[in-house]
Amino acid sequence: MVSIPVKLYTATENKDISFHMLHKECGARIKQQRWCPEHERAVDMSEIARGYEYARDEHVVMTDEDFEKLPLASKQTVELAAFVKAEEIDPVFYEKSYYLEPDAKGVKPFALLMRALKEKGLTGIAKIAVRNKEQLCALRAMDGTLMLETLFYPDEVRAEKTDLPDVTVSEKELDMANTLIDLLTEEFDPEKYKDDYREALMQVIEAKLDGEELETIVAPRPAKVTDIMTALRASVDAAKKRRAEESEESVSRRRIAKAG
Repeated sequence: MVSIPVKLYTATENKDISFHMLHKECGARIKQQRWCPEHERAVDMSEIARGYEYARDEHVVMTDEDFEKLPLASKQTVELAAFVKAEEIDPVFYEKSYYLEPDAKGVKPFALLMRALKEKGLTGIAKIAVRNKEQLCALRAMDGTLMLETLFYPDEVRAEKTDLPDVTVSEKELDMANTLIDLLTEEFDPEKYKDDYREALMQVIEAKLDGEELETIVAPRPAKVTDIMTALRASVDAAKKRRAEESEESVSRRRIAKAG
């Protein structure tokens, strides 16, 4: 078997604005404690063990040594088992992304695997044990490196679905819907999107720091759709207008770039 020594790095980070819990009465920050009801006192992390509850209030205590003894081939190893087409993996299975980086001794086999996956257009399916759990994962070539994405197992994906009632859709309605989709179809450019909620939240926070009061923006109420064709035509017109505005902006940027 070909083995490639690699290192694993997280590829994403959470940019959500975080808040502390404060006591309303005095503004002091609330402290969360790990409380032992038996000894009626707070306990330190060094005093805490992990236990699996096999019956009510009955536990099997697990130590770090127990986890080290797990009879798993995937411990600290990405064990490739198969190669599939990426489109065969439904997005609902994807969980978290990591970058793989080869050690010095593994550069050539790493590059070979990356190039082979890229040329074949395939994704590797593997297993890896991380955070005390064996995870299914997908391995794919991206931007000159290998990406590892952990996947949910089928029994971790909720299979609930809503059965729609029988609805008749006319050819005209479908044609208009397809026209709208065609107008909004484009290559995915993640740079076009930003977290408007986070920006608005920071505006409110900064205004409060400066003692200012921001004007409340009333969200528009969704219009009642009595005729779907009328609504679709309005959406198509709006999409055409947006496409024209984006085209004008693009031309203006190119002119500025040439002038510069």
